[in-house]
Amino acid sequence: MGGIAVAVGMGLGLGGGMLSSLSELSERKKPGPGVAMLTAYDYPTARLLDEAGVDLLLVGDSLGMVVLGLPDTVGVSMADMLHHARAVRRGAKRAPVVVDLPYHSYLMPGQAVHNARRLMAAGADAVKLEGGEAMADQVRAITGAGIPFVGHIGMLPQQVREEGGYKKKGRTADGAEQLLADARALEAAGACAMILESVMPEVAVRITREVGIPTIGIGSGTGTDGQVLVTHDLLGSFPWFRPPFAKAEADLAGETTRAVGAFLEAVRGF
Repeated sequence: MGGIAVAVGMGLGLGGGMLSSLSELSERKKPGPGVAMLTAYDYPTARLLDEAGVDLLLVGDSLGMVVLGLPDTVGVSMADMLHHARAVRRGAKRAPVVVDLPYHSYLMPGQAVHNARRLMAAGADAVKLEGGEAMADQVRAITGAGIPFVGHIGMLPQQVREEGGYKKKGRTADGAEQLLADARALEAAGACAMILESVMPEVAVRITREVGIPTIGIGSGTGTDGQVLVTHDLLGSFPWFRPPFAKAEADLAGETTRAVGAFLEAVRGF
């Protein structure tokens, strides 16, 4: 990978230049600079990440857990996604904003296009849904309507209940071939990039090599064209759970506890 561009300070886009439009994504395919993508769910986070130089912002349905306190992403609604997309759009002036289509909002192609248009009206620059070959009709309908699309294959959080947990993908030869077929189907359907979640690293490398659009990994090793993380994991602001692949670069939860303790001590000392 060309390097994870984690910016430090305001306006410092590291890693070969900041992405400012989706049309530039194709230039970030290997051996170009790695694509740095982080989640945002509100105005201040979006503004800070945008000014720091993050390439892409993702309004992910992961907000179900880290913002709304749900056990998984299944309970996230279109109303939730529209609400948070609008807030992020107000904060992001440069970085393109990708917004998730939530669970059961794209069962049929017509429904997928209808809801994708709603997200675009709320400020999305592109939409994302989970699935590969099985979702090819929906993806073709979305891109055929002129809506930019980012794919998502590998571990699919919206299917966690059916699968009985979060499981690594591509462990078997058949599993690896299916992932490659999924990636090819998304590219053929018009995706401009795709997220590979919890894919075996060697399979992620193969997919990255064999498709012509950028791959953005999460829990899939460093052989992709970029990386995405949940910002709460990066900043250490959700201490109750952090996936093993996510390295915290800060401890905002600890700082919050310290600051509140100082406030309590000062007020109770009046």
